[in-house]
Amino acid sequence: MARNNLLACLTITLAHEGGYVDHPADPGGATNMGITHKTLVVWRGKPVTKSDVKNLTVEEAAKIYDKNYWGPVNAELLPYGVDLATFDAGVMSGPARGAKWLQQAVGAKQDGKVGPDTLRLTAAMDPAQTIQKICAARLSFVQGLTIFKTFGRGWTRRIADIEAKGVAMWLRNGKGWSAAKTAEELARQASGAATTAANNGKGAAGAGGGGAVVGAGDLLTGSGWLWVIVAMAVVAGGLLMLKARQNRARAEAYEGALVEQEMDELAGQ
Repeated sequence: MARNNLLACLTITLAHEGGYVDHPADPGGATNMGITHKTLVVWRGKPVTKSDVKNLTVEEAAKIYDKNYWGPVNAELLPYGVDLATFDAGVMSGPARGAKWLQQAVGAKQDGKVGPDTLRLTAAMDPAQTIQKICAARLSFVQGLTIFKTFGRGWTRRIADIEAKGVAMWLRNGKGWSAAKTAEELARQASGAATTAANNGKGAAGAGGGGAVVGAGDLLTGSGWLWVIVAMAVVAGGLLMLKARQNRARAEAYEGALVEQEMDELAGQ
């Protein structure tokens, strides 16, 4: 189990959360290190200003994450890497939802509470697969949000990075693999994601091309079913292109994690 792994996970999460932002399209409003204005108000138990949010310290942010996000998903009792995937999901989409994605991945009752049954089922699963399933569920969820067009690319990269680093964390700390052996597995995952992305891209081109041919010649006949065929081809092509982008992001994330492992290997020589 991942004992005392909060700092390692938080470091990765904060790299994605970044510093102070106040994006007009973000429903969370003023945010610093992922801590929203509302969260800080509740934490301090009194009104706070945007300046208070901007001046938030790392030390206080870590305490908030520990109490509000790490603890609620029982991350201290989860396997290495699974703790990262569940914790980061909770930070981005709420602890209850992060817990439900973990429960969905391991076949537990999705009540949003990581209790004994969820922990038992999690322990019986391959952590690498659990991490990947959590991240796939996250990606599916954010795609349905109305602000995906604004934040989608960044979210996709983040989720891919959490997957790759979560798997690497499990292999190194949970399984005790060497940096070299871990790097081999990460390279395999990167290759698989890249191949899938390429196949998705070819499929999208085929779907779009087929639709274009039908539209050019036969739509003038006025047959309604031809419009349906074209619409289906366009939708199918769009979905495949989206999957291609997602798998390219996964391949890049695994390649990035691979570089980190290779650097660790060189440092250990």
